[in-house]
Amino acid sequence: MESEYESEAEFSAELVLSAHQSPPSIPSPLTSPSLSLSPPSPYTMSQSDYLAIIWQLQEQIAALTAQIGKAVGRRVRGSTSAATEVAKPQTFDGTPLKVSGFVGACKLYIRMRLRKLSVEEQIQWILSYVQGGSVEIWKENIMEEIETGEIEFELAEEFLAEIRKEFGEGDEESVKVAELKKIEQGGRTMEEFV
Repeated sequence: MESEYESEAEFSAELVLSAHQSPPSIPSPLTSPSLSLSPPSPYTMSQSDYLAIIWQLQEQIAALTAQIGKAVGRRVRGSTSAATEVAKPQTFDGTPLKVSGFVGACKLYIRMRLRKLSVEEQIQWILSYVQGGSVEIWKENIMEEIETGEIEFELAEEFLAEIRKEFGEGDEESVKVAELKKIEQGGRTMEEFV
């Protein structure tokens, strides 16, 4: 003779199997006016009531997960993604007229693509675009100073300011002054007007 517990266990197994194969057709307690909104006492709930609640909770979890996925998808599409193209800087050879363009391109690329890298990695990336001519000697010197700790930068922008100071501002200004001096109007130079 089967005990009350054995027959209940078989019944429970059948309910669990049927619950996994197809969800029970029990109305949601939130939408059904015939069901009370207060949870039934745990002593009066049947196993099918528990399974129905579990199924409803699983459905709610799935719906919330889908909503979160959609919200995250919208946020990712609105931010800078890997699909957004950003031009890399041209190699910098120390030419004073190229310093502003190089610094600007580096700043933009770092903001768009390399923000998560450490400052040291960002500086190394910048240095990879510093090549050719007399700038090679400066590059080797600055790399040695960084490695030995003689010079330290808290931000990549500080390093770019160092490049601008070393190769640009003073020289760029003198180049522009020289260009202005060459300007002629009506056969007269700028100095003749001043």
